[in-house]
Amino acid sequence: MSATVRSPLGEETLALLWERTRLQGDMPGFAKAITAILGAMRGEDESEFNMARTVLSDPVLTQKVLRLANSGMYSAFGQHVNTVSKAVVVLGTDAIGHLALGLKLIEELSVASPDSGLAHIEMEKAVLAGIVAREVSTSAESRHGEEAVVCSMLHTLGRMMVTFYMPERWTEMQRRAGVGKEDSAADELLGTTLQDIGRAAALHWGLPSNLISGMRVVEPPEEGEPVSHEDWIAGVSTMSTMCAGALWHDDEEGAEEVKRLTARYSGMLGVSTDKLALAIEQAKVAAAADLSIAPLSKPAERRAKALAKTRQRAQGNNVLLSGLADMRDVIDSASPGQMVQIALESVYKGLDFSRAVAFVRNRREGKYAARMSFGEGVRERLPEMIFDDSYEPNVFHAALNSDRVIFIENAKDPKFAAKLPQWWRSTLSDARSFVILPLCSNGQPTGFLYGDWDESFPPISLSPTEFALLNDMRSLVMKAVERRHQAEPASKTAA
Repeated sequence: MSATVRSPLGEETLALLWERTRLQGDMPGFAKAITAILGAMRGEDESEFNMARTVLSDPVLTQKVLRLANSGMYSAFGQHVNTVSKAVVVLGTDAIGHLALGLKLIEELSVASPDSGLAHIEMEKAVLAGIVAREVSTSAESRHGEEAVVCSMLHTLGRMMVTFYMPERWTEMQRRAGVGKEDSAADELLGTTLQDIGRAAALHWGLPSNLISGMRVVEPPEEGEPVSHEDWIAGVSTMSTMCAGALWHDDEEGAEEVKRLTARYSGMLGVSTDKLALAIEQAKVAAAADLSIAPLSKPAERRAKALAKTRQRAQGNNVLLSGLADMRDVIDSASPGQMVQIALESVYKGLDFSRAVAFVRNRREGKYAARMSFGEGVRERLPEMIFDDSYEPNVFHAALNSDRVIFIENAKDPKFAAKLPQWWRSTLSDARSFVILPLCSNGQPTGFLYGDWDESFPPISLSPTEFALLNDMRSLVMKAVERRHQAEPASKTAA
């Protein structure tokens, strides 16, 4: 199979492309990844051993291969597949090779940060096309899904090559034809099509003929016409690539284009329009989490949230450290109640709690009762926050008995409901997450600090640093309690 180059200008373009490839090095890991995996697939007598060895060298790939071998599509093979060697027998070297290629290409493209933002966009679109192809192939229950994923990512190889090695030509193509219409200017400026450049690169790297065939652009046949395996793969990669372009901006125009594509390719791929639309929606969700620069993934919003969270946590830890410094300054003179108040204010501000409450144990009455608080609307509920100190199987008694800080990430989990006492459900149940800081002296609880976050706060998990700071605060409060206990017998003796 040969690539079509239509003019001397086309020949010059390819010659320049190979020269820049030689000078700049291989486009992010492509050739290296492909050569190693294709070598394992072609290993003649030792091909199965070579493939098993290639897979086992990569823990992520090992898990993917075993999961595929044990999936419903291969359940006819009977018992559970526990070894990669058996998985090679069950799946065959081609299926595993395509799975490995798909993973390696996604890995290389995802971590690539080329100097050209144009190249980065095309690489990420290729990853998005691969994600769509995987979801569509799964919906079609095809055993050739991994081959379709690879072909979908390689479908725009020509675009990736030109943006990576010839960004000046790409910019001129965009200037003449418009963004997204670069193909129409390719013949004039490159002397060949972007599709032909991709095929030429595939041949240059020694890709097998089935993958090069799958990189073709195909239109759905007339209704009732048979679809060959090769055309089905090319159909998936064509539709997935066009879907990637439509999904990229995450706008209404793109959503309408996806609807047109599902209606157009549904019959050819043997998947209903509803199932096809669901598969693409699932790919969109996966892509939003995995991609980094696509508008679909809302990168600016994600970066802003990450930066805000980092700054917030750093500032919060400084508040906790300042609170600890205040507690150390007054530990010899402050009462336990004053120490509790400093600690409660510090954790309320430092962890940005929605509410913070201090509970004190009254041994004579056998009760825990809320005594002080911070946060909107909590003060009015303090009289209702009271419970017996006799043990009950709930999270508060568990924290007090263990004398350990307990963090509950999802208080709304139905499985966790039985561990929440009635007094909490009637007063604080709008909390999504909360923390309990038990205060214990000589193994006996004297009270605890409580803080929570409602749904308005982003999901959170406490860091080891924060746990350490909270434990330091607990320790200082308990030193004040123990100092008072030691002083009481002395005052009685003096009297």
